[in-house]
Amino acid sequence: MTQFWIFAVLLLIVALLLLLIPVLRVRKDQAEEDRTALNIALYEEHIVELEAQHESGAMTLEQLEEGRIEASRELLDDTDVGRPKQSANLGSALPLIAALLVPVCGLGLYFYWGSSDKVALTLSLQEQPKTVEEMLVRLEETVRLQPDSVDAWYFLARTYMGEQRHQEAVNAFEKTMELVGRRPEVLGQLAQAMYFTNNKQWSGQLQDLVDEALRQDPNEATSLGLVGIAAFESQRYQEAIDAWTRLASGLDQQDPSYAAIQTGIERARASLASTPQASDSAVPSVDAASSGEYQLVIDVALGDELSAQLAGTDTVFVFARAADGPPMPLAAKRLTVADLPARIVLTDADSLVPQLKLSSVAQLKLQASISNSADAMQIQWSSEAVLLDAEQDRSAQKIVINKAN
Repeated sequence: MTQFWIFAVLLLIVALLLLLIPVLRVRKDQAEEDRTALNIALYEEHIVELEAQHESGAMTLEQLEEGRIEASRELLDDTDVGRPKQSANLGSALPLIAALLVPVCGLGLYFYWGSSDKVALTLSLQEQPKTVEEMLVRLEETVRLQPDSVDAWYFLARTYMGEQRHQEAVNAFEKTMELVGRRPEVLGQLAQAMYFTNNKQWSGQLQDLVDEALRQDPNEATSLGLVGIAAFESQRYQEAIDAWTRLASGLDQQDPSYAAIQTGIERARASLASTPQASDSAVPSVDAASSGEYQLVIDVALGDELSAQLAGTDTVFVFARAADGPPMPLAAKRLTVADLPARIVLTDADSLVPQLKLSSVAQLKLQASISNSADAMQIQWSSEAVLLDAEQDRSAQKIVINKAN
C-alpha cells in the first residue's frame, strides 16, 4: 500500500508543476517588463538632458545626434523591445488556488469513488497466509469487498467447515449457490454442512439435497460420503456399504481418502454381519441341493476343548474373503455357539457388496470366529483360515474353531 501512495503523491506533484510553471513564467515576464519600462524612462530622461545641452550651446547638432544614437544602442542592449507586453492578469491568484485545490479535490474524489481497500486487499493476497485465522480474515474481507465472487464464497465456506464453524459454512454455501446455481458439488457441500449443524440428524431436507445432487451427478463425492456416514450412524449398514463402494470406485487407489473409505466399508460389513438381519439366513443345517446358482457349503464345528468355556449365546461369525483382496468380508453369516455344529450355505445372494459376487472371485479364504459381545471386531476365538479354489472345489468345507485370539 505504501508503494501505491508514493505513486499517487508523485502524480500530484506533476499536476501541481503543470499548473505552477505558467504562473512562475508569467512572474518572470512581468519582472522583465518592469525592467524594460525603467530602461525606457532612463533613455527618455537622457535624451532630454542632451537636448538641453544642445539648446544651451554646449553641444553641437552632430554631437546631439551621436548622443541619441548611443542612447538608443544602450537601450536596445538592455531591453527586448520586440517582446509583446504581458498582461498583469496572467499572474493572478486563480492558478495558485487551482493548484491548491487539485490535491485536495483529487484525494476527496478518490476516497469517495476510489478502491483503496481493494488495492490493499490485492496486495495482501500476494502473500501466503501464515495461519488459518489469517486466511479466514482475508476471505471474509474479500467477500465484503467483492460480494459477487463465487470462488471467495466457496473457499470461505470450505474453510469454515475445516474450522468446525458449520452454521457459518451453511450460510456461505447458500450464498455460493445463489451466485452459481444448484450445482451438484455445492448441493453436496451444503447438505454436509447442514448435517453437522443439526448434530448429525438426518432430515427430509438433507435427503432432498443429496437426491438432487446425485440426480445431476451419480458419483458426486461429498453426497455419497454423506449418505454413507448417515446410513452407518443409523445402523443401515448395507446402505453405507453401497454408497461408500460407489464413492471408492471413482477414486484413485493412491488417493489418501481411498484407504479411509475402504476402512469404513470394512467396518460397515463387520457391523452388518453382527446385526440380527445378518443371521436371518443363518440356518443350523442346510441341504446343499442346488438349483443351479453358485453355492459355497461350509461345515462349522467347535473344538472339543472349547465346549466348556463358551456360553450357548456367544456369537459365531462365518466369513468368506477374497484370498488376494482386502481384508473385509465378501459374505458373512451369524450363528450362536448353541447352533454348532452346523452346515451353512453362502451364495451370491449373501454378498455384502452387490457389485462383488462370491462367484466372481477365483480364490476364497474362509474363517469362523466367536465373540462373547456380539461385536465382530472383538473376537476371542477363531478357526484357521481355509483357502479354496472357488471354481473347482465345490465340496463342503470344514472349519473348526479352536484357536484363541
